[in-house]
Amino acid sequence: MSQSQSKPPTPARRSEATRTAILDAARERFAADGYERATIRAIAKDANIDPSMVMRYYGNKEGLFAAAVAIDLKLPDPASFQRDEVGRALVTHFLAMWEENEVLTALLRVGATNQAGAERMRGIFGEQLLPLARRVCPDPEQAPARAALASSQLLGLALTRYVLRFPPAVALAREEVVAWLAPTVQRYLTAPHPA
Repeated sequence: MSQSQSKPPTPARRSEATRTAILDAARERFAADGYERATIRAIAKDANIDPSMVMRYYGNKEGLFAAAVAIDLKLPDPASFQRDEVGRALVTHFLAMWEENEVLTALLRVGATNQAGAERMRGIFGEQLLPLARRVCPDPEQAPARAALASSQLLGLALTRYVLRFPPAVALAREEVVAWLAPTVQRYLTAPHPA
């Protein structure tokens, strides 16, 4: 075989390409239609494969949804910034995540109306934001409540800016969003307990 000719894809490569096509189609379909209205058949059609292949790889719609919205928030390491900068670091980070990762926006849409989506969102924030809160808050026992309060601000911003697209929220420059929101997130995570 000459160097100009390429070898046919191996079964493993074909399998990986099929999985990627399914997940890409599922993310788009869940984002557009929500969890309830998205169907395996429509996702398979979007991926140009037979619906049985979706079932083969992911079992059912719940399995597919969980795989499609597996998200690493890639939160900054608390050691990489001063404790009094955590609010600014998180708001800046989440703005970039929301603007660069349509999967996160799709998950928020689905999570607002569907139990499976809500559980997935709770899991992602619990597994990834809670450890950061434990490292920066003054009393680690308060970390769950503080992480929930910080999440309320971050998710509220995402809902109004990227899902519902309130014109004033969309019109804010990123620097303005950070200036408004960072002090609140900072207070939730590091201020003394109000009681």
